[in-house]
Parts: sequence; structure tokens; C-alpha cells
Amino acid sequence: MASSANNSSVGKWEVVRKGKKQSGVAKSQPDKKSGGGGRKALSESNLLRVDAYPAVKMSETIFESFEKIEKKLNKEQVPPPAEVQQKKPNAGKQNKKSPSNSSSKPSHYKSLEEAVKALDVMDLKQQLEKSQALFPENPCVWVKDLAGYLNSKLIAPDTDPTLSSYAHDYPYCLAGKELRSVIKNILGKSTDTLKDFFDHCIFTMLRELDKQAGEPLHGYRMCIQAVMMNKPKVATLNLSEHLELLRSHQNRPAKCLSIMWALGQAGFYDLSQGVRVWLGIMLPVLGVKTLSAYAIAYLERLLTLHANLTKGFGVMGPKEFFPLLDFAYMPKNALSASLQEQLRRLYPRLKVLAFGAKPESTLHTYFPSFLSRATPNCPDAMKRELLNSLTECLSVDAQSLGVWRQLYTKHLTQSSLLLNHLLNSWTTLSPKLRNNLQETIQSFRVTNEEIRATANSEDIQDCNAVCSSLQMKIRCQGFPWSRLLMAMLVFAAGFIAHDLRSHRTFAGSTTALYLERTGVTAVSQQAWRKVSYYSQQGVSWLAESTPYYYSLAVEALGPLLHTGLEKLKVTAVFVAQKSSELILLVQENTPIVIEWINANTPESVFQFLEFVKELVLFVHQNFILPTLQYFITAMQHGWQSLQDSCNGEVSLLCMQNHVVAFTNSTWIYLQDTTTALRSWAQELLSRA
Repeated sequence: MASSANNSSVGKWEVVRKGKKQSGVAKSQPDKKSGGGGRKALSESNLLRVDAYPAVKMSETIFESFEKIEKKLNKEQVPPPAEVQQKKPNAGKQNKKSPSNSSSKPSHYKSLEEAVKALDVMDLKQQLEKSQALFPENPCVWVKDLAGYLNSKLIAPDTDPTLSSYAHDYPYCLAGKELRSVIKNILGKSTDTLKDFFDHCIFTMLRELDKQAGEPLHGYRMCIQAVMMNKPKVATLNLSEHLELLRSHQNRPAKCLSIMWALGQAGFYDLSQGVRVWLGIMLPVLGVKTLSAYAIAYLERLLTLHANLTKGFGVMGPKEFFPLLDFAYMPKNALSASLQEQLRRLYPRLKVLAFGAKPESTLHTYFPSFLSRATPNCPDAMKRELLNSLTECLSVDAQSLGVWRQLYTKHLTQSSLLLNHLLNSWTTLSPKLRNNLQETIQSFRVTNEEIRATANSEDIQDCNAVCSSLQMKIRCQGFPWSRLLMAMLVFAAGFIAHDLRSHRTFAGSTTALYLERTGVTAVSQQAWRKVSYYSQQGVSWLAESTPYYYSLAVEALGPLLHTGLEKLKVTAVFVAQKSSELILLVQENTPIVIEWINANTPESVFQFLEFVKELVLFVHQNFILPTLQYFITAMQHGWQSLQDSCNGEVSLLCMQNHVVAFTNSTWIYLQDTTTALRSWAQELLSRA
């Protein structure tokens, strides 16, 4: 640690005398009993390093940038000169006491769990307090001391640089409440240096991996996870430099996986940062065999952990999405068959992330790349995905139709393939897309006539044939059974109204005569007589029995009701008194209960509530509001048409004329239909 009290082999400081060279200022004579195994204080070791190796101007590469960070931090660790001179007289005493401390070597544990349990948190607090006392204005020293202490105490087997067999927050999840409090406290005081501290942890891990018998890296991993938990954006501040660092160690898989693991921790606490890390760090090395498996496994864990993808919208665009599409569906690429299948399972969720929160305004930007890939020679699975995606673009984003018209002449083969797909899946297309396609298909036919002499005749013939079939589909969109039923009901109502109007009374009308011939009138009259009879019997019984039963009810229930009313009053007073106490109790305990619910409720419950909320908003915006708007518009158009037919003023006389005209036309239509049916029936009977 930064203090000299707990470090071994602290060298004696020699007083610089006049006439002597400066090179012999800081010679140390290690104690024989110490064995040289103890750790030097950061203050003294860094002071020696600064004196022995003066700084020189370095070039601006990724390695020199990390070295600059190290030198800057080490220079800041040099203690004040006055404090050094105060400690010089006591150097001999410290050397006499140091052998007992320096001879204690760090213990090796069978597992990291045992190492964390054996960690002395009070000692860690004391060491950090000494570091803060020595360097009160250098928080970068405090966090470096924290990482160094943890890494020196957590000596346990460390074989997997990705920790893929453990939980996503391992090893930080092993830390107890007290240790986490210490870590959060020191990181909270060093918020301005977290970026440099994060780079320091990565760089130190890489240096330890260079050593044949390097220390385990559990302490640095814990610090990285603690930083990412508080500020996940730190990982994405210098993605380009970290990618350059990753590529420079491409022949060392352990180093590359350590870098990828450290940067990937941000995604477990912020989905958008995780997507940025994956696109900026892991996607460029997806073709490397030693790194592809972890990159896809990390992506799967990231998308599984974050069921709600809305927080990751706006990060991925067409530039990042289509390489993923090629990796998932193109055969014989750098991925193995199993990894490609794994990526293909994740593709639908990646597609949701790419399309974003408003696909109705962004899908037209994806349409050109989808269309250019949809060739007849592409694999069947990829072809199905491309055609379905193109159909989705056309259905959701109306601007995609305009983009397609612009690209039609350059992609005749792909357009012919898409037109055939629309023809084959016509029954599953949305009504909106069917209506919008009419103008586009007509435009294609005009374009085909214009480029017939210059373009490939076979492609033009195929497009013309498909366009003709689609136009036939648009014109014949099935038999309108609902309209026919509505028309029949309207005609029947008009027929009855005209019949009653012409015969003045219902008894003399043709409708009454027909009902009488078929027996409907007799049955209905008999039913009405029975209903009237039993209704009269019921009314008379109620008139006779109600006073008697009312008097019995009053005699039997009167005392009970009076007693109940008195008790109800007493209960109301009691409830009013207790409710005030209950309200006060609820006001005091509600924040505690809410906090407990938030802490113990699974994340899936909140995700489900968020999904229900989004579903209700979606139904309200996409179904209820358009339906209301449609009805309002239809009523306005109907009223405007009625005003136009009445010469701008709707009056009772005008409405009467409309009803009479409608009734007459309906009656004439029914008469013609009846005559035609009668003639057809007579013709059939005459043939028989």
C-alpha cells in the first residue's frame, strides 16, 4: 500500500552531503531476515522509479498512451519532501520492526470464495485511510492502492479469462456488504479518475499475463466490475484505442479475451453501452476463431439479461446491422456452423434493436441493402429472410415504396423476385400495403415500356407478368359478403316501409298478408296473448299480496333493522377513529414497503408491466385513435354530401325527399329482382 508502515524492506534514506554525487541518494540495504519477499510502499518504490528513470518524450501510440497514464499516476504518488525528511530519523526503527511483517507471504486459497471470506476488511480500510492521508489530493493513488491490495490478497486459481462458467457479476457478487461499502466509498471519492483507473486495471492485467507466474487477476476484475456498476459509460469513451490494443495482441488469445471481458462488463448494467461495446470491439474480431465463441456467447448473455430492448434503441444502424446479417446467413464465412446457428437465433432480437423505436420512419433506409442482397442465387434461408424483411419495410414504412421505384431499373432481377413473393403471399399482406401497391405497380409497368429496348428482355417480361397478376389481385379482392348482407337488410327495410306507405295501414299491406299466409301472424298473436295474460295475473297477484307481505316484513325485520342501524353508527365511529391511526401508519410505512418491493420483486415483473403499458399505448395509438378519426372523417364526409345534395341547407323537406327517393329505388330494385327470379324459376319449371 501507499503507506510505509505495512511494507517490508524499506530502504534507508541517506542524507545528501555536500560534494557527493546525487546518484547515491536512495541506496537501500535490505534486511537479511526479510528475504526480499515483501512489497515496497508505493510512495517509495515510485520515488525510486522516477529518480532512476527520468521521463522522456514518447510518440502517440496506444502503448505510449497507457505508459503516460502510468507515469502520470506514479509521479503523483511521490510524497511531499517535508514528510520524507520527518520519516528519515525513524527509518532504522522501521527496519528493525519490518522483518516480522515482510516474512508473511500471501496465502493461497483453493477457491476465490475462501479468499474473499478470509479478506480482512478492517485492514483494507486502514490501508486506504493511510493512502488518503499521504496523498489527500490524488484520488488516483487511492483506487490503485485498492486494486493492488485486493489483487494481492485474493490469491486463488484463475484459469478462465472470460469467467464464462460463472454469473455475469462474478467475482464482485462474492463481496460482502461491508467490502462493497468500502469499494463504493473509495470509488465515489474518485469519480474524476475512474476512466484512468479502468485503463490502469486493464493494462496491469495485460502485464500480469505476460509473466510466466503472474498473480491471479481477481482483484482487478472486482474493481472493473465495481466501476462498471457505477459508471458503465467509462468503457465506451475510448473504444477505438481499445480496439487497436485488442488487435495488437491478436496472437495472444488470453489477453484479447481479458480485454473483451473487461469492456463487456458495461453491458450488464446498461444495454446501450453493451451494444456499443459489442459493435465496436467484438464485431470487428468476429471472424477470429479464438475470439468468435466468446463474442457470440457474450451477445447471447447480454440479450437474455435485458428482456426489454427499448433501452438499446438508437445504437445500431444499417452500417452495423448488415454485417451481422451476412455473418448469420451467408454460408462458408469465418464462423463455424454451430456459431452461425447461435447467431441466427439471436438475429430477430438484433433486428428489433436495429429497427429502433420508430420503424415507420427508419425502415426505408434499410430497404436498399435488403434489395441488393435478394438475388436468385443467395441461400434459401437468407432469401426468405430478405423477402420477409422487404415486405415488412413496404408494410410499415410507406417511404420504402418510393425508394423501390427509384431502385427498380438498377435491380430488375431482385424486383422480380420481390414481386413474385408479394404475389404468392397476397392473402397475408396488410390491406394498407395492398392499396399502396396499386400506384407502384402501375409505375413499374410504365417503366418497363420505357426501358424495353435497353434492359434485359427476360427480366422485363417476368416483371410485366407479375405486375399484371398483381393488378388482377388488386381489382378482384374477394366477394363482399358483409356488404351484400347489409344491402339485403336495407332493401328489406325499404320494401316494408314502401309497402306500409302505399297501403296506409299495416293490416292492408302486402307484408301483413304474407305474414298471415305463412302463419307468422297467428303464432305471434297467440304468443302475445299468453304474455299479456300472464303479465296481468302477475300484476294482480302483486297488487293483492304486496301489503300483506310488507306488514310481515316490517314486524319481523323492524327491530333487527333498528338494532343494526345503531350498531352501524357505533361501527362508523370506531372505524373513523382507527382509520386515522391506520392512515398515519400507512404514511410512515409506505416508503419502506415500496423500497422492499422494489428490492425483492423480480425484474421480469417490471418488464411485464412495461410490456403491458407499451401494449396499451400501441393499441391506443394504432387502433383506437385511427378508428375514431375514421368515424369522424366519415361522418364529416357524409354530412358534407348531405348538405351538397340539399343545396347547402339540410331541411326536413330535403330529408323527406331523400327517404322517398331511397324507398322508391329500393322498391323498384326489389321488384326487378323478384321478376327476374320468377322468370328464371318458370324457365326451369318449363324445361322440366
